[in-house]
Amino acid sequence: MAERGSDKLVWGEGETIQDYLRRVDAYALLGDEKKTIGKTLLGLGHRISVIDSLSDTDKSSVTNLKAALLREFGDTTQQSQRQFLTRRKRDVAAMSLLWEDREVRFDIAPAQMKMRPGEQLIDTLDSVEDTKGNSGDRGRMLVTNLRVIWHSHAMPRVSLSVGYNCVLNITVKQVNSKLRGLTEALYILTKAGNTRFEFIFTNLTPGSQRLFTSVNGVHKAYASSRLYRELKLRGAVVSNKQLRLLPQEEIVSRVNGVWNLSSDQGNLGTFIITNVRLVWFANMNEQFNMSLPYLQMDSVRTRDSKFGPALVVESTEASGGYVLGFRIDPKEKLTEVYKELYSLFQVFSETPIFGVQYSRDATDTQLTAEELSSDLDNIAEIDDVDPPADTFASYFADGDHAQDREPVYCPELGLAVERLKDGFTLQSLWEVVPQ
Repeated sequence: MAERGSDKLVWGEGETIQDYLRRVDAYALLGDEKKTIGKTLLGLGHRISVIDSLSDTDKSSVTNLKAALLREFGDTTQQSQRQFLTRRKRDVAAMSLLWEDREVRFDIAPAQMKMRPGEQLIDTLDSVEDTKGNSGDRGRMLVTNLRVIWHSHAMPRVSLSVGYNCVLNITVKQVNSKLRGLTEALYILTKAGNTRFEFIFTNLTPGSQRLFTSVNGVHKAYASSRLYRELKLRGAVVSNKQLRLLPQEEIVSRVNGVWNLSSDQGNLGTFIITNVRLVWFANMNEQFNMSLPYLQMDSVRTRDSKFGPALVVESTEASGGYVLGFRIDPKEKLTEVYKELYSLFQVFSETPIFGVQYSRDATDTQLTAEELSSDLDNIAEIDDVDPPADTFASYFADGDHAQDREPVYCPELGLAVERLKDGFTLQSLWEVVPQ
């Protein structure tokens, strides 16, 4: 990256704003001012909020456009530029911050088993076998509002974290357990990226159905509460100009006369600000609406636009990276709404509400989150390295391929065998089989 100093404001990968303006001058040498302006605007790329802030006068000539870019990202607005860079860095951090419900991870560190802010420990089962990957190994299962965690009692570093957002199906199957013989087990089919994994867990407590009821019940609660965690456009969130409240949701304020600046003429509507999300709907057509949870909100700010002072709300890249502009008159009211929304956004960031509600009978003794954290503190940290290929191999669900792979000669066996998947050897597959 280029050096960031008083006159070195980073514009792109190793390019300062001054470098970019010199590139604009190079475009101008072609002699066609309209093409130069077009190439300059095209070069702004994902900076939609910058383009929206440019007036017709700014875009009327190359000279005016360069002056406008200096106004937005030049030496006179260093703080704005740094905030822009900080926001881009935070985009990446936010993507990696909340992973618990969106990833499948193997052999996780004890620190990653601890509850993140907003994550709640719902059930603990101290006698569960990971029948597919660690048959014969007794372990503990933790059911939270975001994921299922399993770790071995004998070797806590042997562990799994399965996010509910990756789960495709949960069923009950007959399996042959080393510890219980032929019995019913919980079968979970997941998809992480382009890879499918299947997990089989057996409750080693005779007659107990908690493994099935807890995991299945919490997953259903997770699936039915997506409005807490996902951006929704043109959804059934408003009825007769009244917000359909979610459980745990409280309306903080209602703001009339809010213009959505997504089109040239704008759309007049209403803000409903709650403790978990920001909702806007058009007064003339309430089906034209958006529901943006604070969980998917990247930044909130005010800035000048071609429509005048505007409230700009950006969603995370995970939710599409939308830049939403709203105008509220007078300016004092705009500032008041901004302060309220920003305050709620900051509070929610500290104590998020994921919306997963599940209650169970408290007849069994439960491990509290504090006790769990204490237990995990006593587990020695391990190196943060990727698990070997054979760890993943035991969980692969390879039933979705259309046809068998072509046969190849295997010198170790002296036979023709189906070609192995990339990254695997015959030896690594033998290591999957428990000794």
